[in-house]
Amino acid sequence: MAALGIYPILWALRYMFYDYKGYGAAKFIGIQNFQRLLHDEQLWHAVTNTLIYGAGKVAITLPIALLLAVILNSKLQGRNVLRGIYFMPTILSTAVMSTVFYIIFNTYNGLLNQILKSVGLPSVEWLGTEHAMFTTILIAFWGGLGNYMLLFIAGLQGIPKDVYESASIDGANSYHKLVYITIPMLGPVLNIIMMIAIISALESYESIMVLTGGGPAGKTEVMYLYLFKLLFPVSTGESMTQEIGYGSAVAFVLALVVGAITGLYLWVSRKINNIY
Repeated sequence: MAALGIYPILWALRYMFYDYKGYGAAKFIGIQNFQRLLHDEQLWHAVTNTLIYGAGKVAITLPIALLLAVILNSKLQGRNVLRGIYFMPTILSTAVMSTVFYIIFNTYNGLLNQILKSVGLPSVEWLGTEHAMFTTILIAFWGGLGNYMLLFIAGLQGIPKDVYESASIDGANSYHKLVYITIPMLGPVLNIIMMIAIISALESYESIMVLTGGGPAGKTEVMYLYLFKLLFPVSTGESMTQEIGYGSAVAFVLALVVGAITGLYLWVSRKINNIY
């Protein structure tokens, strides 16, 4: 933990105040990296994209995962097989999964556009223009659905069965049980799942890196992808310089952003719990 966790953090905290390109001597520049950061439009655009991506992923994935968990926690024939099928995407490598979806959604020779052309419909730039963000959110939903479904099932199995039986005797239908029993009694588990989902969405970048590389024109560039490019630049035909010092400052600020959003959620959820 000290070697692989604490030391790298301390190392990065030190280089926040240096101009260091990954080679040669590091030059102490004080708070200039933070001054540059405040005026870095590309970074703050990436933060905005991250909030859109994260909100879309959480808003779509969690309600459907909860509904699926309720269905697969019932006495449904073959439910264990279905649980395994829905959970399977979570064990795949993100790079492999994203490559497969790139083949499906590719504009020019992708499988989905080939199907559209075969039925006389025009092809769609799924990974370009305004569709790119929607496509990345859809793929993130597919990859994360099974994981959250399993967490919800674990929470559902902790709810006593006699509560549902009493509700049935009083004439409650499935909708009433879901709204007035299941969701309220899942409160503590739901808070944890929501927090995990928010942090995961804010830190996600691997799938977007494979699918769009942050394009087109930065429309899908999220904040941790921008950070990755600073620390591990990948040339695209133009000269790119490794920015260890500036990247360390960006990493520190992004950690504060994620922490602030998570803290805000915990504060809001605590207030709601106190009301109810």
